Amino acid sequence: MRNVNSGKKGQVKIQQMAFMIVTLTIFFILVGLFALSYSYSGLKSSKAALDEKNAMLLVSKLANSPEFSCEGSFGNEKVSCVDFDKVMSLKSSSSKYETFWDFKDIEIRKIYPSTNDCDNEKNIKCVCTEQNYPNCQILKVLSGNSTGNDVSTFVSLCRKESFHGTFYDKCELAKLIVRF
Repeated sequence: MRNVNSGKKGQVKIQQMAFMIVTLTIFFILVGLFALSYSYSGLKSSKAALDEKNAMLLVSKLANSPEFSCEGSFGNEKVSCVDFDKVMSLKSSSSKYETFWDFKDIEIRKIYPSTNDCDNEKNIKCVCTEQNYPNCQILKVLSGNSTGNDVSTFVSLCRKESFHGTFYDKCELAKLIVRF
């Protein structure tokens, strides 16, 4: 009888050991999952902050890109200077550039001098067309989906103007807005 009794005790000890190993394994898996979820919890906010930073860099780069910049046409090399004449002609061929830039919407709004009638986009005379150019406030270069995050930077909006037969550079303060 002793052999049978000690054999049963041995089996119980083996079962207890197996149960402890399974319990410890499950415990460490749960601790690992908790640690993993804690380390990835800030990943979404980090991605959003990185996307916003990239958009800020891209909007600054866009203002100085050859398609937008004044380059040397207004005397010296100006930083964050947008050629209004060039962008207005670019607006008519903007369908070719829809996949070129990684933006849904590109818009330029004159800030100074401004007219109070043009505080919203609903006023049709405020949106730039070939008929009302340059007496407009809002130029939509790309008109995609206007919902989403937007990033903006201030730029000089310059164009050639004529006064009594002489041409001069007229620059206004504007805001370059992109939505991504």
